[in-house]
Amino acid sequence: MDKLNVKVEHIFHSGFAVETENFLLVFDYYQGDISLKNKKTIIFSSHSHSDHFNPEILKWSNIRDDINYVFSSDIEIMDSNKRIYKMGPYESLTLDSVNIKTFGSTDMGVSFFVSVDGINIFHAGDLNWWYWNDDTEEEKISMEKSFKEEIKKIEELNIDISFFPVDPRLEGAFNFGGEYFIKMVKPKYLFPMHFGDKFHASSDFIHKTKDIDTKIVEITHRNQIINL
Repeated sequence: MDKLNVKVEHIFHSGFAVETENFLLVFDYYQGDISLKNKKTIIFSSHSHSDHFNPEILKWSNIRDDINYVFSSDIEIMDSNKRIYKMGPYESLTLDSVNIKTFGSTDMGVSFFVSVDGINIFHAGDLNWWYWNDDTEEEKISMEKSFKEEIKKIEELNIDISFFPVDPRLEGAFNFGGEYFIKMVKPKYLFPMHFGDKFHASSDFIHKTKDIDTKIVEITHRNQIINL
């Protein structure tokens, strides 16, 4: 694959920092160590669940007063002095030269498609094929339908770097969403996420997913840095 000149850091769970030539993008931070850079910075939060959003991130603007925040519209923020932009599904926004589009979720909030410095990034948030063993058959059928309909809306996107849930709580179905996403969307890289400290979910997903052109990046620890 062609070199992208991008540095990706797995912070924790679904939190990632993506450093490009001119920008630092932070997705779904809620805990862990992070270092802000001397670059234009955009902070993304896909929805209000406590494992995807921590209001402490608003204090980062005390370190860099030019930070922009892009939040799902379900996140309630009282502070109007911050550079905060709220987005619902299927909306577009441009900040500096960064183009942002939102898509839907099968849980809450939005997923993000971001074009920055010639790189296309997709962060799924809680968009996933949530196949729970104790769901009714009707619920399972409805979830599959909703998930595949949402993937249909994004499958024509040219995605370089993707972040997608591989949640071990789904047990034998933990790979359903990620495999279907790879099959239909064909991103160049996929970073598994949404597994907390259960890093085996990342390697398990790699072993489950064969004969694909997408490079799945194995996540083994917090603050792991991958240069692409």
